[in-house]
Amino acid sequence: MTADRDGPTGGHRLCYAQCWEDADVLLDALDIRPGHVCLSIASGGDNALAMLSRGPERVIAVDRNPAQIACLELKVAACRLLEYEEVRELLGSLPSRRRGRLYRRLRPSLSADARRYWDARPDAIAMGVGEAGKFEGYFRLFRNRVLPLIHSRQRVALLLRGGPNAARETFYDAAWDTRRWRLMFHAFFSRLVMGRLGRGPECFRYVEGGVARHLLARTRHALTALDPADNPYVQWILLGRHTTALPCALRPDCFNAIRANLDRLEWHCGTLEDWLASHEGLAIDRYNLSDIFEYMSAEAYRQLLQRLVGVGTPGGRLAYWNLLAQRRRPAELADRLNPLVALAERLHAKDRAFFYGDFVLEEIQ
Repeated sequence: MTADRDGPTGGHRLCYAQCWEDADVLLDALDIRPGHVCLSIASGGDNALAMLSRGPERVIAVDRNPAQIACLELKVAACRLLEYEEVRELLGSLPSRRRGRLYRRLRPSLSADARRYWDARPDAIAMGVGEAGKFEGYFRLFRNRVLPLIHSRQRVALLLRGGPNAARETFYDAAWDTRRWRLMFHAFFSRLVMGRLGRGPECFRYVEGGVARHLLARTRHALTALDPADNPYVQWILLGRHTTALPCALRPDCFNAIRANLDRLEWHCGTLEDWLASHEGLAIDRYNLSDIFEYMSAEAYRQLLQRLVGVGTPGGRLAYWNLLAQRRRPAELADRLNPLVALAERLHAKDRAFFYGDFVLEEIQ
């Protein structure tokens, strides 16, 4: 296991303490098999870890933000050294009063940069590492300050109880979708507020259309077409923990497979472009690209996609999400990249991390 370290992480802010893309969708899309070499955006680390559960030869996690690398490194150490329920406690998935002690057990195994980062953030450890990112803080503000002005705890509990599809739709229309819900949702999840408190204004540079309107429609889908009782992402947003559902990397069977394959994971701090330039000759079978193309102009997206396809193997797959910026295979790559539209649409319909307007799956020819 290796880690490129580009200096101290203390000045960098953790954007995402969790991955907010559904790993089950990702794994179904990529169809990772033994022998595959996989490249993943590190982000919160969960989906790079989940990819290990399929037994690939190698998973390479890359992120330009050293704080994201520190997050992944901490989760790797937790998976290696802690028991299953202790990992859930450390991350905040389960209640705990001993997270500081759990961290101290892991600390000697961390790199100097990761130790510096987490040593400086005892409050983040105490509340659960899964709450430590800017995006999670945005949801925490919604959960603690905004949601109580709209719905009672009892009503939230009724929503999360789930049930048959018809009952979910009736509850949403009759009890949840109030005028106050819509007004406060549009205010809190507006481009302006989310840009300042959640994802950062650069995330919306290439986005067109109403952000809050899109998110409200996707939220309705998540709370009616999908069952909240089976949705760990909805549960965390509304409760700050998991109750009846877990993301892939925290389910016992997946966790055990991840632990068995940890030595197949490596991480590198830097841009994806720089990593590609320094690893010429390496062939990649599977790509988890998160939503990185949302941050790029159409021309920058086209150039990076060409480079990724150039080092990909025939039959290799690329998976990525779009919020509102439309990023799909450009015409000049039509002879090299085949969109798997039907499979992508089927997976997007069941995507429990429901924010994104599009899920893209493309295969190298």
